[in-house]
Amino acid sequence: MELFETPKATPAARPQPPLAERVRPSTLEAFVGQEHLLGPGKPLRVLIERDSLPSMIFWGPPGVGKTTLARLIASHTKSDFTQLSAVASGVKDVREVLDRARENFRLRKLTSILFIDEIHRFNKAQQDALLHSVEEGLITLIGATTENPSFEVIPPLLSRCRVYVLEALSARHLEEILDRALSADPVLGSKRITIGDRRLLLLLSGGDARMLLNGLETAVQLAQAGPDGTLLLSGAVIEEAFQRRVAKYDKSGEEHYSIASAFIKSMRGSDPDAAVYWLARMLEGGEDPLFIARRMVILASEDIGNADPYALTLAASGLSAVDAIGMPEARIVLAQVATYLASCPKSNAAYAALGMAQEEVRARPEDPVPLHLRNAPTKLMEELGYGREYRYSHDYRGNFVEQSYLPDRIRDRVFYRPTENGAEKKIRERLLSWWKSRQR
Repeated sequence: MELFETPKATPAARPQPPLAERVRPSTLEAFVGQEHLLGPGKPLRVLIERDSLPSMIFWGPPGVGKTTLARLIASHTKSDFTQLSAVASGVKDVREVLDRARENFRLRKLTSILFIDEIHRFNKAQQDALLHSVEEGLITLIGATTENPSFEVIPPLLSRCRVYVLEALSARHLEEILDRALSADPVLGSKRITIGDRRLLLLLSGGDARMLLNGLETAVQLAQAGPDGTLLLSGAVIEEAFQRRVAKYDKSGEEHYSIASAFIKSMRGSDPDAAVYWLARMLEGGEDPLFIARRMVILASEDIGNADPYALTLAASGLSAVDAIGMPEARIVLAQVATYLASCPKSNAAYAALGMAQEEVRARPEDPVPLHLRNAPTKLMEELGYGREYRYSHDYRGNFVEQSYLPDRIRDRVFYRPTENGAEKKIRERLLSWWKSRQR
């Protein structure tokens, strides 16, 4: 070789795709999960098999198969398929795809599918650029999003798409994906692998197949081979692979109920620090955020009640928000609601009143409704005195008039005894003044 001669470059080895890409299913039969959409006779399955697809949006958490499903649709239909990422693409890229779609249809009578990953990241101008082509059927749009499309997709475009909700994968689904990866992948299949704690591996995946496979691949790389060459994926190796440790928590066992109980009792006991700690324990253990939100709605009524009527409004709003946005952002909503409820004045007076009233009803369920409270839709009922002596409260000073509303046998019975806590103190004062008026 001459002194200044440039050495010939050796071709670089092609990088090996990650495990999640290597085992991505290539047929609908191999696709795992979303049976409510892809099971035999289910709507999306029928549309794919008939090659009669509308524009659609896949809404669901990460790693549940949105991109895989879009690619399967492309392979099962007679269409030109283009994939764009909303993060890296702009209006110019969209227009180039639309121009090619026009050429496909004009020259080859070929329809086009445009798949946009993370479509919620497209701004209004980018979404507007799609509108006319979707409307006239030039392209079939498939968008994928982890965000609620009602908030992130412009209404004109959303109205022209069907929204399909993809669900988080269950432990059964993840088990199937795990077993297939261990047997079907040529890299893992050539190794002897023993998973010491499958439950931990599934738990750390959080219903996300991509996270499961990435974590599995990293754990295999970290594991040390034993004397017989077997790679043992111990709990410690799995936690190291995911860079995350999981608190002891069994969503279907004793620990589930114990920690949920500690969470509720901490809020009831007005300790926001303990409440947010047990909330963190549940979230780190993989608890369903909707379960947590529903429990707080119950507590807001049972343990706070009229001492702070807004608590129930906030808890119910929190439940709706958690349902709409999902994890991981839902944890922020849960923390706000939990700390507020723990900091509220407390009263179970309404809950206790219902309990006493139910006991009374069970003991004497046959007590008749007083005549003056009865409705009189017929002449006969009027003649029998139904509603005759009823006094309309708004005709009296202060919108209050003394009359009995309970059956005669228990006309003076008191069930609801408001406390002097928070807003209930004013309710107590008001009821006491009305009670004294009745006594007079």
